[in-house]
Amino acid sequence: MDAFMQAAIEEAKQGLAEGGIPIGSVLVLDGQIVGRGHNRRVQKGSAILHAEMDCLENAGRLSAADYKRSILYSTLSPCDMCSGTALLYGIPKVIVGESKTFQGPEEYVRSRGIELSILNLPECIELMEAFIASKPELWNEDIGE
Repeated sequence: MDAFMQAAIEEAKQGLAEGGIPIGSVLVLDGQIVGRGHNRRVQKGSAILHAEMDCLENAGRLSAADYKRSILYSTLSPCDMCSGTALLYGIPKVIVGESKTFQGPEEYVRSRGIELSILNLPECIELMEAFIASKPELWNEDIGE
């Protein structure tokens, strides 16, 4: 596993340790992490702070050219909101830790030109399966069910 996905997994574990949902994300530009985040909806009482949104917020304002050279890593398949943000900013590549426990609009994202790589890493799957089993009501809230 590469260091960038490992950093996203570390973010997911930090979110879990804070009482939140264990999903993490990093944004990589020119081989360097420029933003990192984790799902902080619970911690911040937020409607939108999924891991990818937190990561992009923490990266700050970037130029359109920067987004077009970046790679977004997420431990879980991005939802409609997070996928839409990647599309809006023209992020060309998204690397996903797993899509077994949740699958976002992957075919749509691909149809719009984003290269999507799904790793289905056991560590990411186990993290989400354990969380969903222990807190199904919080998980359902996070995905809008």
